[in-house]
This record gives sequence, C-alpha cells and structure tokens, in this order.
Amino acid sequence: MTYRNPPTTPRKSATFDDYTLSEIRRAAATGIYDIRGAGAKRKLPHFDDLLFLGASISRYPLEGYRERCDTSVVLGSRYAKKPIELKIPITIAGMSFGSLSGPAKEALGRGATLSGTSTTTGDGGMTEEERGHSKTLIYQYLPSRYGMNPRDLRRADAIEVVVGQGAKPGGGGMLLGQKISDRVAEMRTLPKGIDQRSASRHPDWTGPDDLEIKILELREITDWEKPIYVKVGGARPYYDTALAVKSGADVVVVDGMQGGTAATQEVFIENVGQPTLACIRPAVQALQDLGMHRKVQLIVSGGIRNGADVAKALALGVDAVSIGTAALVALGDNDPRWEAEYNELGTTAGAYDDWHEGRDPAGITTQDPELMKRVDPIAAGRRLANYLKVMTLEAQTIARACGKNSLHNLEPEDLVALTIEAAAMAGVPLAGTNWIPGKNGF
Repeated sequence: MTYRNPPTTPRKSATFDDYTLSEIRRAAATGIYDIRGAGAKRKLPHFDDLLFLGASISRYPLEGYRERCDTSVVLGSRYAKKPIELKIPITIAGMSFGSLSGPAKEALGRGATLSGTSTTTGDGGMTEEERGHSKTLIYQYLPSRYGMNPRDLRRADAIEVVVGQGAKPGGGGMLLGQKISDRVAEMRTLPKGIDQRSASRHPDWTGPDDLEIKILELREITDWEKPIYVKVGGARPYYDTALAVKSGADVVVVDGMQGGTAATQEVFIENVGQPTLACIRPAVQALQDLGMHRKVQLIVSGGIRNGADVAKALALGVDAVSIGTAALVALGDNDPRWEAEYNELGTTAGAYDDWHEGRDPAGITTQDPELMKRVDPIAAGRRLANYLKVMTLEAQTIARACGKNSLHNLEPEDLVALTIEAAAMAGVPLAGTNWIPGKNGF
C-alpha cells in the first residue's frame, strides 16, 4: 500500500489560529476573561479602503502652499453663548487621569494648546495641570460621575455627556487597583488599590427624554455658556445621533470600534460595535434628515491616524475628528526604545496590551512615580503639536489637490472605494464604476 507524502508545511486552521488557541488555553488555565486596553485589533474596513480622486481637467486644483486652505472649525454654535473656536478640526479625545499619568495629561493639554485645538478630561475628573495647560478643555460627564462637581463643570469650556464609547458601547470600563493611587482614589472617591469598574449607564436617566432634562440642567449650571456634546459608541449611529439632536445637543460625537479604551474585556473590544467607517454615513444622514447638518456639529473618532484619515472623514460630512491612541503614541507611548522592558511584561512595543496594568515603561499609562518621571510634559507636548501640524498639512495637501480652499469643502464625490464593503459603508462609488452598493436597491 502506498501513501501520499505529507505536505511540506502543515496547514493550520484559519478559524483556530495561533492566537485563538492560546486564548483557549489561557481561559482553561485561569477561568477568567482577558482584559486589555486599546481598541479592536481585528482587520476592519477603514479609511485605507477609500481614495481621493484629485483634480485634473474636470476639476481645478489649488496651487501648492500658495493658495489658502482653511482648517478652522466652530463647535457648539447651536445654543451655547460661547461656542468652541478651533484652528484645526482635530481634537484630543477623553482619556482619564487614572488611566493616564498626570504628566501625560499635562502633555496632552500643552500639545493641544500649541496646536489651537481642544483636549478632553476623560473619566476621573479634572486635574489642575490639565486645566492649567489646556486653553480649551472639554469636561466629560460620565455614568460613573467620578470627580464630577459644579465648579469644574463651570471651569470647562464645553461639557461632553458620554453615553457610550466605541471600544465598549453598552459597557463600562475598568481601572485596576494598581493604578488607583492616593490621588486617583481621592479624585474618584474610591478606596486605594481596589479594582473598580465604571458604570455602563447614567444613574439618573434611562432614555432620550431624561437626557433632554439632563442637558437642560447642565446648561443652567453653566449659564448656557458651554456647548453640550453627546458622545455615543458606534452601535446605532442614525438613531443615536437623531435622539441626541432632539435632546438638545450642540455637538454629537460618534466613536467607532477602532477607538481605544483603558481596559475592558477583549471579547467586548473585538465583537461589539461597528467600524468607524460604517458609522459616519448614518450619523450624517440623521443630521441631514433633521435639517441640522452643519448646525449641530459631528465629531468622529476611532482609528484616526494621519491627515488622509482626517480629510476622508471630513469629505464624508464630519465637522471634526478626535484622536486618542495616536496622541499617546505621539507623546512617546509604546516606543521601541523601551522594547526590552515591554518584553519583561510579556508584550511588545506596539501591542498596546499593557495600558491597564499600570507598568507602562514609557510612563504614560501608569501611576508609578518612578515611571512617570520618564515623561517630560513640555517635550511630549511639543511632539504632539508636531504630529498635529503634520496631520493638518497632509489634510490641506489633499484638499488643495481636490481644488478645495477649505477642508470642510471636501465632499463624497471626491472619493471612491477600493472594496464593496467600504463603498457600501461610505456611500461612495466603487473605484472604476458609478456603482454604490445598496443604493437604489442594488
């Protein structure tokens, strides 16, 4: 009897890949689910699946750096007496003190101020160094109410009511005990060193009618001066955007599943929510159907990395974007120069697995006094400002190539998609065709 020779390379399962097998073994050995930070790591349709057409004969491009391309944006002009005026349409997302170190929060404020944009407090309250170095600071009002007080609401330049986050829509985040230092415990009114989990829903309202009442309360506390944002995770962006607008929001923030988190269950991060690209068109459509597009501003976050991503989001109808993970990398997080120390933690620079454990060698996602000394807030703030400058220049370069003298003049007809999925999500034609999947029943 003869037998076939075995294949030269054994074939592994696509379903039970090496990571899946290792996770099964880990779960079997420990009996607990995995917790980590950052956003979804699975490959998802994203801005890379879109391309700009640029100008040629049928469109007239602007000349390099000679012709003006405006980047400014006003947020919160619907009801607020003092809307937010920014030089660039790239803001810094909410990342808490507790999740991040004090020097990192200061650096975010410094970088945003140098760039003429805003930063956001995150869960855990307002630190003095963040307020002191942020020209424009958005105060997040979360279900946990950690650190919330009327004085800080009035000291903020806008208030962001957080209903959900892209990495965990419908769920609350975690802060492990090793990151709850004396200062964090005092700000959050928590016991030191004990794991905590943030609430997944606000304690004093259960729906859009209650949200409207809450927004009115916040307006009265702040004398109708501050814009009120409402932030939702990328779950049902059409209805969530519409309900936020009807509840009185000045600005709606939609966070896709590529948005990061300090810590939550990995099964949540990878399996709940929608890609950022899939969230934009429904949110814009909701604003258009209500006659509120550009009257209520739309901010999108989750996986924004460069000026091309910014330009593509704006072309799809967004007013501004927000960055989190990219901002931390710009500050110096997950830098390969700390590779040996990341390896000691059982991870590698760029894997973003260590954020929740409080042992970040870069000193950014930690409360360890010695590790925090590695962050120079002034130098880190300058790096962030440099990064924001480059992103803005990249977006301007693309806008000029499309013949636009403002980033906000970019439009869907400037785009095509490389995949059917991206074409359907973004509502733009598949490259080389005039076909938009799902439009007119096709």
